[in-house]
Amino acid sequence: MLIIAGLGNPTLKYRHTRHNAGFDAIDELSKIYGIPVKKTNFKGKFGEGNINGEKVVLVKPQTFMNNSGECLKPLLDYYNADPEKDLVVISDDVMLAPGRVRIRKKGSAGGHNGLKSIINCVGTDKFIRLRVGVGIFEEGDDMIRYVLGRLSKDDRKNLEKTLSSLPEVFDYLIKRDVDGAMNAFNNHVF
Repeated sequence: MLIIAGLGNPTLKYRHTRHNAGFDAIDELSKIYGIPVKKTNFKGKFGEGNINGEKVVLVKPQTFMNNSGECLKPLLDYYNADPEKDLVVISDDVMLAPGRVRIRKKGSAGGHNGLKSIINCVGTDKFIRLRVGVGIFEEGDDMIRYVLGRLSKDDRKNLEKTLSSLPEVFDYLIKRDVDGAMNAFNNHVF
């Protein structure tokens, strides 16, 4: 089993903002694989299905970004899942251009409050992260305004191209071939 969590903020106010790239990714995976994300529990919305023969749970925490771990910890416990093997977290990355992703097996939150919450609640920083580029943040700008803002038309097209290509990434991640995914996609432009 693989739990795939996309981070974002609930409500229409935040729909398609940079910070909701994780929600957008889950919506795209839901559409591609025919897995409705309509169940509500564990402070989140989720759906169960299969990708390439592997049982998966797609989840969008409804706790707002900074408390994402409050959803994932009870969900992991319910499915008796090991975050180090069975969790993939998709989040935005303000240090990557749209059209790029960065995959890691572990690491710090890197200033991302959603990842920080997950690390604190789950008790480990060893889980797969798929960071999706939303445009490079310029030093001196207002970070909150930036991540809660929307992408330009061209950047949105690049992000959507990346999201529609996620099955290529998950071909590796479903097999737990994180190294292969990192080698194939960390310097790749979709």
